[in-house]
Amino acid sequence: MRIGIDLGSTKIDVIALGSEGATLMAQRVPISGGDYEQVLTSIATLVKEAEDKAGEPGTVGIGTPGTISAKTGKLKNANSAYLIGRDLPTDVARRLGREVRLANDANCFALSEATDGAAAAGRLVLGVILDAGVGAGLVIDKNIIHGANGIAGEFGHNPLPWAGTEEFLGARCYCGKFGCIESFLSGPALQRAYKIRSGRYININEIARAAAAREPEAIACLAEYEDRLARSLASVVNILDPDVIVLGGALSQIERDYRALHEAIAHYAITDRLDTRIVPALHGDTSGVRGAAMLWPA
Repeated sequence: MRIGIDLGSTKIDVIALGSEGATLMAQRVPISGGDYEQVLTSIATLVKEAEDKAGEPGTVGIGTPGTISAKTGKLKNANSAYLIGRDLPTDVARRLGREVRLANDANCFALSEATDGAAAAGRLVLGVILDAGVGAGLVIDKNIIHGANGIAGEFGHNPLPWAGTEEFLGARCYCGKFGCIESFLSGPALQRAYKIRSGRYININEIARAAAAREPEAIACLAEYEDRLARSLASVVNILDPDVIVLGGALSQIERDYRALHEAIAHYAITDRLDTRIVPALHGDTSGVRGAAMLWPA
């Protein structure tokens, strides 16, 4: 049995996969953002519950924001800032009394979709999570590519490509820089953009509903978002030329015309025909936790 843990900013997901990949147990629990000790306790409790329910021990893989620094052995680049500088793999291993494997949550998402999801037929797969932040993972031949610095695929902290005059600076990103793609394509960024147009601050689902109801401000806001997304993905296509790009996260669930997004990416990419497929995740919001379990072989 393989147990996966997906550590979010406000929740922890757990899944247990059987030897054939079937889901034996799945659960989600809320956590208090910033309480590291609560996170460790919750992970240990969830692993025990999974093993009790399945009646057997399991391997444990964890998907987390950020990645492990080769310099310090501790977490870096996490948008859940309380995790930065923590030795999460060692701390969890001590609680559980066994080795655990850890990878960036976007890497886990990409691994899941490349293994048996929407990108299973692709060799080079980019998984993109559009949520509270913008994360990405790269998988080749169903293996995660971490890169020399553990940041392969993370285009969200590059500048927004082909920026217009009003986009050059952008909002300040949590990383400390201005103009990062994440500061334009994250959920909070979409909410800020809508507030600028409408004077109202509402959540992303309400923005989507407003657009469906033909509210001009919401329609314009989402059209601007899609163009920025197309520019950003085209810049990745120009470098990696992936077979498939899979979109996940809360912002991927906003209804969109994938054919129009494909055409927009083709417009910006340096190619006469875009053969890269742009698809939604097959496994939805369980992809990340499934990929965490898949950090161990079946």
